[in-house]
Amino acid sequence: MKLHPVYRITVFVPPAHLQALKAGILAVDDLAAGGYSHGMWESAPGHEQFRVQAGTVSACGDAGELVREPSVRLEFCIPRDAVRLQRVLELGIAAHHPWNSPAVFVDSTEFAAT
Repeated sequence: MKLHPVYRITVFVPPAHLQALKAGILAVDDLAAGGYSHGMWESAPGHEQFRVQAGTVSACGDAGELVREPSVRLEFCIPRDAVRLQRVLELGIAAHHPWNSPAVFVDSTEFAAT
């Protein structure tokens, strides 16, 4: 096996919006890595919580309210290319996620593949 430099992108999304988010991401990038495409991992629903701060127009909850919503962890990898990453973040995730500020994490790591 060989190590390939990739970005691992993790995003949390309400279950009702999971399929639309996946479709939006795949419309921007086929997520080709290691001889496969459309590779994504979903973790069982958990919960996401946040308190809406004053002056924030939130998609869910009012100022001062502690919001706790069901959430699915979605992960996928792309080759380490900053332009490709920015396109996925802006056109794939931000454009198709229901939250104003979705919880998105990007790690630089390596993917073991033949």
